[in-house]
Amino acid sequence: MHRRASLVLLNALSLSRLPLAAVFIAVTDLRLRALLVVVAAVTDFLDGWIARHRGLATRLGALIDPVADRAFMVTAFIVCLLDGLIGPLELLLLLLRDIGTAIGFIVARLRPDMRSIELKARMLGKVVTTLQLVVLLCVLLYAPLVRPLVALAALLSLASVVDYTRAVWSKRQQLPPSRPVTRIPHGPTSAPMNSARK
Repeated sequence: MHRRASLVLLNALSLSRLPLAAVFIAVTDLRLRALLVVVAAVTDFLDGWIARHRGLATRLGALIDPVADRAFMVTAFIVCLLDGLIGPLELLLLLLRDIGTAIGFIVARLRPDMRSIELKARMLGKVVTTLQLVVLLCVLLYAPLVRPLVALAALLSLASVVDYTRAVWSKRQQLPPSRPVTRIPHGPTSAPMNSARK
């Protein structure tokens, strides 16, 4: 029961980034938005740290955490685009990694031979996420650094997509080959022929 309660609290911590995203939309003060970014980053760090150090990592948590994280980040960048703080090209470059991994996730789930592969976060992907947070803070508080950081984020995002794809494909190569389904021939009475002989 204690473990179940801990998991509920942990998932609630991850999901807290969804209302934070809603608040980000509602407020207009840039410093307050920057504070929301920091709070979202802290919750992201805490839920991952707690899950690892207390043995509370689950498949559900591994799904909720990145979804909530991406929901906050994408929402924040779109709000910045609508407010004229970044341009469409910058938004596209900042979301390259997310678009690439989303496509990879869909492909992996649509292919029957890849559905058993457990998709885990990669170190390079975590670096990109951290850089995205830094870019977002600079968009809100210090615009001169935005363009060079966006360029760096784009390069690392491309590298992250390649790294993620190679990792998934490597796991695919390690899977045992699927065996063809053999059909048992049936006699005219729809009973197996070897049973009919007895």
